[in-house]
This record gives sequence, C-alpha cells and structure tokens, in this order.
Amino acid sequence: MYPVLTHKALEKLLKLRFKEGFLSLRDLPLPNTFKDMQKATQRIIHAIQNKEKITIIGDYDVDGVISTTLMKLFFEEIQYPIEWIIPNRFKDGYGLSANIVSQIKGTNLAITVDNGISAVYAAKLCKEEGIELIITDHHLLAPEIPEAYAIINQKQEECSFPYADVCGAQIAWYLIASLKNKLNIKINMISYMELVSIAIIADMMPLQHINRVMVQVGIKSLCVSTKPAIRAFLEYYQKKVLTSEDIAFFLAPLLNSAGRMEDASYAVDFLSSTDIYDANVRLERLIAFNSLRKTTEQTLTHQALLQVDSKDDVIIAVGQEWHEGVVGIVAARIAQLCQKPSIVLSENSKGVLKGSGRSFGECDLFGIVNSCREHLDKFGGHQAAVGLSLQKDKLESFKSKIQKKYKSRDYNQEISDLQIMGEFSFSQINFELTALIKKYEPYGFGNPMPKFITNDVEILQIQTMGKEGEHLRFLLKQDNMVLQAVWFKSKSFLEIDQKVQIVYTVNENHFRGKITLQLMIDKII
Repeated sequence: MYPVLTHKALEKLLKLRFKEGFLSLRDLPLPNTFKDMQKATQRIIHAIQNKEKITIIGDYDVDGVISTTLMKLFFEEIQYPIEWIIPNRFKDGYGLSANIVSQIKGTNLAITVDNGISAVYAAKLCKEEGIELIITDHHLLAPEIPEAYAIINQKQEECSFPYADVCGAQIAWYLIASLKNKLNIKINMISYMELVSIAIIADMMPLQHINRVMVQVGIKSLCVSTKPAIRAFLEYYQKKVLTSEDIAFFLAPLLNSAGRMEDASYAVDFLSSTDIYDANVRLERLIAFNSLRKTTEQTLTHQALLQVDSKDDVIIAVGQEWHEGVVGIVAARIAQLCQKPSIVLSENSKGVLKGSGRSFGECDLFGIVNSCREHLDKFGGHQAAVGLSLQKDKLESFKSKIQKKYKSRDYNQEISDLQIMGEFSFSQINFELTALIKKYEPYGFGNPMPKFITNDVEILQIQTMGKEGEHLRFLLKQDNMVLQAVWFKSKSFLEIDQKVQIVYTVNENHFRGKITLQLMIDKII
C-alpha cells in the first residue's frame, strides 16, 4: 500500500534525500582533509623536481579509465612526461598486481588510481623493486592494508574527509587540485570536473552531497566542452545537451565496453584525443566494442536464465568459458529479471570460477558474500556489487552457505521497488509536477527518478514502436484525463478498454517545438 501523494507531499519526500540541502562548489571540502594528501603531493612534486619516472596505474572500469585520463591530462598540461597503464581484465586481472609490477620495472614512483587498497602482495613487490608507491582508492579496506608511502582513501578511520561515498576519479581530481595549489599554477579544475561527473554516475555514487554539485557542474561544462572526444560523442548521438541519463545509458557503456571486450586503454585514448578526427576514429572503435558487448550479453543472459532455481534466494549461474567482460552486466540483468541478488560465474580451463554479483532490494550482497569468504580465492566490492573467484570444488558449499546467510539476514521480501514514492491521480500530472521533479535533478543512484503508481487506468489505444515492434505507445485515461505513455522493451499482451494499474515516471516530450507530458511506463499490473 502506497501513500496518496500531492505535489507538496512529494516535495517533502524529495527534500528528505538532501539532509544538508543543495551544496555548491564552495562547500567542497579542502584537499588536505584527506589523510596523506599533503604527504602524497609533496612526494609527487619531489619526483617532478628530480625528473623521476612516474607511472600511473588505473583500472578497467569507467571510474578507473576516467581517473587515469585525469592524471594523464594533468601531467600533459604541466608538460611532465609520465607512463600510464591500465591492467588488461583477461591477462592481468584487477588493479595493481604482480603482473603489473613486472611491467613497470624502472619506475621510481607509482601512483594507483581507483585501485590498490587490497594490493598487499603487489605492494611488497614494488618495495623489492625499489618502486615507491602512492595508493589512491575509494574501495572498502581489507583487514590487511598494503605498505605504501602514502594512502589516500576516504574510508580510512584516520581520514577526516567528511564523505564516504566518493569515487576514484573524485580522489584523483582532489589530488590534481592539491598539486595545482602546491605548484601554484593556473589550471581550470572545472574542465577536469567534466570527466569526474561521468565517473560519479558510472560508478553509481549516490547523487547527494558533493556528488550532486560535482555532477551538476560537470554536466553543464560537458555540454560546452572543447574536448574532441566529448564533441565527437555529442555529434554522433545528435545531442545538444547531455543529461545524467545520457551518461548512464550511452556514454558510460561505451567507455566500459573497451575494458569488457578487449582493453580499457582504448577508452583512455578516446577521452584524451587531441583532435576531432582522432576522436571520431576512436569513437567508432568503442561503438564496435559496445555492439559486440550487447550481443554477447544477450546470449549469456539467456543461458544464465535457464539455470535459475526459483527456490534460491540468491541466484547463482555458472557457464563454461563465459566472457568475463560481461558477467557483471549479466548478473545485473538476472537480478532485475528475477528480483533477487544474483551471481554469475565463468569457469575457465583450470577449473577456476570467476565472476561478479549484483544485489537487489535491501540485500547487502558484499556482507553476505564476505561471510562466505573461506570458500573464495579472491573477493572485493561494495554493498551492491561484488567480484569474486573460487575453485570449482568449492562451488556447492559456497552456494549452500550463501543461501543460509541470506535467510539469516531476514530481509523484507515484500519491498521490491523502493523507488515508488506513492500513488498519483492523472489530475495531478501537469507541468508544475515536471518543474518540481526537475528541481531535484540530476537523478541516479541515491537520488532515483521518482516513480508513481496509479490505479484504475483505462487503455484507450495501443501502438507498437521500434524496428521489431519491441516498444509500446499508449493513450491512457483516468478520471476523464488522457495522457500519452511509452513502455520500452515490453512483450506484455494488453487490450484496449482494459483497466490496469501502472508504475511510471513522468517526463516532458520535446518534439518539433512542442512540449507534451509523457508517462514512461515501468510496469503494468
């Protein structure tokens, strides 16, 4: 049962998401609120002054790609040559590892971005090789911390930075700001914030506190960006402005596809393109990767769904040599379709199972999998997403224990869509409502687009859309008010004059200079 909403009641609920109110750039904490920020800054400046070899070590997801690109662009701007490397998902594994250390021999100072906080063994190898190490990371700390010259991570107990939920690119941005201040040079930090806004959205950081303002300012700057990569993207997708949805559903998957399908360095090369010709060529390559990713993902999702046991509280699917680059997306698809947390694993020729998990609803998937750690070889992540590997002979015991651990948490099984804010009547859906909704943008993780539910809705008209008729367009009526609605990727069979209950979001449809209200259907019951 959902509360009946008015505009005033909706605004009250939306305000509760922002306990500090709406922050501005003036509210950003100073760089030195991070533990070891000053220490790391001084060491990097010492390396520059003494012409030491510096290597940046990134990660293959969007946050890691953006973090690496930020550091690359900064050192290019101050005209200091550096090396950079992003581990290959298939050859090197995640983050700073023994494989990576062997590739950066001769480096004097290594700086990790968006990784490194769990690299205990690799840090020891760095020390043996005479490589001084600075770790910048935002992930949860394991019981044992790597030995490094400096560690910048907001989740350290001794760190006074006031926000726990920031991504790797934000920490890289802060490091650049600290270096800028110490070097006393003029650099446009808003230009760097453009890319940071992409990472915040892609890494599913809550769009609250400083994250909200950094995304707002970053997106505003992206819309007028002079970066060839951004201009090429906007031109290809025929967009005059960018929204958080454009980043989440178009740009982020493109950047991610390089690391998923081949090598994330292609995404760094694209973002740091120096002219529009190079940017267009590199964009075409990413588009090809993304198309392959979509095809592979669809195939594996179908195969994984065949393994689903409805009795399980946590879905676990395993496949022989499934593409490691897409198992995380497949896990997310299964979680959404089955409305349960899901883990998808790929078995290699050596009997090692490696994969990803995605949570659903209230479930703290990290906590549950962490309590089964004795069955795992490797494990990491956060509440909503995990990465793991284990031996094939441990699979059954792992599956058994994870089901028990889920049941012991006593999660509320009834709450399936926490984004539904309440019940609305069609009479309240107007431009005043969309103006109110816009006030709380950008929407995303931690600040989801408000969903509403309406009962006794009559279907007046149904039309198919799309090349294969995979989308539906409706005319819907309630209390003598008629509204247009769209339902993407729906295979539901509905009839004219049928009375239904709908779950939806509201937006404005701009077409040929005319603005109309439109419902975006999420579910019809």
